[in-house]
Amino acid sequence: QVQLVESGGGLVQAGGSLRLSCAASGSMFSINIMGWHRQAPGKQRELVARIISAGGTNYADSVKGRFDISRDNAKNTVYLQMNSLKPEDTGVYYCDALVGSIQYWGQGTQVTVSS
Repeated sequence: QVQLVESGGGLVQAGGSLRLSCAASGSMFSINIMGWHRQAPGKQRELVARIISAGGTNYADSVKGRFDISRDNAKNTVYLQMNSLKPEDTGVYYCDALVGSIQYWGQGTQVTVSS
């Protein structure tokens, strides 16, 4: 069982920055992939970024060059640094972790970008 707790969301003006954190309860070494997804009102949840255990990363085209995902195994934490935020980045951001074939989700944190 893995529990994920997100933090760091909030309200920011366009062009600003936020850093989200996702703390995992279990050992990071049992987690294959961790990522961030977001869901805007009335839209489906979409992948924003993910990082595999070996350190490789993937990003949605809409956030490439602006967002950076990283992990700190010593702290069992994954971060999402979000720069040059746009109003279309608004949504609830969810952390997820893949352990084998089981996917775990956090409760989500709201990010609101005002124009």
